[in-house]
Amino acid sequence: MQRLWVRWLGLLVFVVVLGGIFMRLGEWQLHRLEARKESNAVVTAHEDNPVIPLSQRGYAVVEDADQWQRVTVTGTFDASHQLEVRYRSNDGATGTEVVTPLRTQDGKIVLIDRGFIVRGAGEAPPSSLPTPPTGTVTVMGHLRRSENGSAEAITPALGAVRLINAPAIATWLGTDVVDGYIGLLEVTPTQDGPFLPVATPTLDEGPHFWYAVQWFMFTGIALTGLIVFIRGDIVTRRKLKAEAAAAASDAAGAGPNATEVAPDAAPASVDGTS
Repeated sequence: MQRLWVRWLGLLVFVVVLGGIFMRLGEWQLHRLEARKESNAVVTAHEDNPVIPLSQRGYAVVEDADQWQRVTVTGTFDASHQLEVRYRSNDGATGTEVVTPLRTQDGKIVLIDRGFIVRGAGEAPPSSLPTPPTGTVTVMGHLRRSENGSAEAITPALGAVRLINAPAIATWLGTDVVDGYIGLLEVTPTQDGPFLPVATPTLDEGPHFWYAVQWFMFTGIALTGLIVFIRGDIVTRRKLKAEAAAAASDAAGAGPNATEVAPDAAPASVDGTS
């Protein structure tokens, strides 16, 4: 019985640890669900807000709650410092985006994501990027926060970058840059090139709730398995004890019969006569 208790205790510790991991994963999915709901609420709220000049909003750091507000800005593009943003996806397609600095009328440098260009997997990068409109332009687009990642991902090299990070691009340009960037929706005068607007996030809650339910179910299955395993051990032990008791009873009953001498039997005489 002591060996069973040791095995049960070891199994209990294993199930508790495993169940704790499953519970944390379920809670993590619920946190992601809440974050998704908050993000959707921000997008929905800004869709209903009027378009405002970027100068009216101000040039403070762009936070998550500021994203997807539509803003306008007027200035001139700096075509000599364009960047190809590689390894992007947009509405199911893969390709690149083009970021071009814009010098505003009040002397600020704002990064403009001019749009998405479809490029198939394995297709060579373009030899040149579409030229932006010359002269004074007015851009209307979504305000976006800087993207964060490793130094390799945010630092421009050979005219390309993987993530749009305003401070890193400012270092590359050697001048101050307004935090965040603007995802272009409209520009006047219009631009040339195979650009597609970057799609806004899909306004659904994703699979996070059912993923959480799945992890919580795994916890329940682990606990149920523990109970079934212990019950199986108990049933097996009772069965073995019953079989051992039955065998002992049979042995006790057969013992006297095996040594019993027939009452009419008589020992033989020494000379062989009875």
